[in-house]
Amino acid sequence: MRLLSFVEENAELLGVERGGGVLPASMLDPSIGTMEDLLRDPGAVAGLRRAADVAADRFERDGRGLDGLALLAPIPQPGKVVAIGLNYRDHAAEQGVELPSEPLIFAKFPSSVVGPGAEIRWDPELATEVDYEAELGVVIGRRARRVEEIDALNFVLGYTCVNDVSARNLQFGDRQWTRGKSLDTFCPLGPVLVTADELPDPQALVIRCALNGEVLQASSTAQMVFGVAALVSHCSQSFTLEPGDVIATGTPAGVGVFRTPPRLLADGDEVVVEIEGIGRLVNRCRTEIGAT
Repeated sequence: MRLLSFVEENAELLGVERGGGVLPASMLDPSIGTMEDLLRDPGAVAGLRRAADVAADRFERDGRGLDGLALLAPIPQPGKVVAIGLNYRDHAAEQGVELPSEPLIFAKFPSSVVGPGAEIRWDPELATEVDYEAELGVVIGRRARRVEEIDALNFVLGYTCVNDVSARNLQFGDRQWTRGKSLDTFCPLGPVLVTADELPDPQALVIRCALNGEVLQASSTAQMVFGVAALVSHCSQSFTLEPGDVIATGTPAGVGVFRTPPRLLADGDEVVVEIEGIGRLVNRCRTEIGAT
């Protein structure tokens, strides 16, 4: 099932996409109006899926196209965004560093989350070296605490695209990563959340990032050092993962800062993160004094 969040008449709504058509979830199950409603009940996903199957013909007859919707991030207000550093073998190789012995965890503030089509904005006097990072986002569907790796995927609601936008001058200057990766608008998510049953193997997905139409990252989630199950289990040993939390699982080779010469983001640039089976997350960049 493909889920999305959008705004209509100043109200946040949950949508279900099938065959290119979108219906509000409330048309299929009146008890589910928003993503928050869905996350509140662990059984709601299965019920919504059954309702969508029963109403399959309505998607073609009454469904609206994605292009006509004001999309939000699929999870508009995650409780937390847990990010993983140096988690692709090819990304470690481009830096000439050793692979980590365990996941490197940092945080992106939830206030950095924006949706598809939103602008990535920053003050060029504060953030002087802004970079893109295509990542697979894992959305937690059930409360997870000290789960075993063999069971970890059962706690995943689904997957989305993430752009882990990074102000490298702040990241490297601070010698820790939270501020440089948490500026407002620095965590685009979307365009949809694809439930885990439709992507049974998250370690076999093509992942790309294009800047102004030029593909700069092209890899596979098979390159991950620690797969999705390992990350969910590892994180849950230290802190509780709640429904709606997002894990950004790391980026492959090709980021701008390690290119020669560097390819950093600038005003007017279009960044597209694309992951097989999920879709294309498109955002444009804007610089503005005092924007962050």
